[in-house]
Amino acid sequence: MPSVLSAFSALDTLAVLLLLGAWGGVGWAIENPPAGRPSVSTLMHRYRRDWMSEMITRQPRIFDASILATLRQGTTFLASGAMIAVGGVLALAGNVERLDDAVMGIGVAGQPAAFWQGKLALVALLLTVALFKFIWSNRLFGYCAVVMAAVPNDPQDRHAVPRAAQAAEINIRAAINFNRGLRTLYFAFAALTWLIGPWALMIGTAGTAWVLIAREFTSQSRGLLMED
Repeated sequence: MPSVLSAFSALDTLAVLLLLGAWGGVGWAIENPPAGRPSVSTLMHRYRRDWMSEMITRQPRIFDASILATLRQGTTFLASGAMIAVGGVLALAGNVERLDDAVMGIGVAGQPAAFWQGKLALVALLLTVALFKFIWSNRLFGYCAVVMAAVPNDPQDRHAVPRAAQAAEINIRAAINFNRGLRTLYFAFAALTWLIGPWALMIGTAGTAWVLIAREFTSQSRGLLMED
């Protein structure tokens, strides 16, 4: 055990803490943006509420059902992909000799199996968190479908507006968890760079954080949403 621990330097620890901090910090910044500079994710919340308001008077509601089915298919696809990825990482962790051979020439070959397994464990952890987020998002979209079906066809019914509002909030929570799963997936890919070394992990973390922030706060899609 001491030899395994000695294989990880203080720089490795710093790189991992940077990754975890960026993962949580970027998520918090996206979900709690400044009032004057909303993120794409928060801008979409209003459109989801507007969607449910329009649904009250839309007859028939096949269009709404199709949209929700598409959203659920997306979460199902990514959940399946994350599950397969977790299995692949665990399989690789059980056969790290090949990984040790693959990285020969970059100065980190010849390490004990636990050295590589520790790095792969971080990737597996992030992938597992993403998997749980996608599963819960899919479940919430299912709840949303049931509540949408409970919205009366008569706009004058006293239950119509409150239930549509409930459906909107559940839909928003499903989207939040879906986005959290996506961000975690991004950082899981960044964690793979740790196999090369701590400096690679720091660069991968910084690049991933920049991409996520840019897409939420400076993308063309955000500019289009802001025009309304």
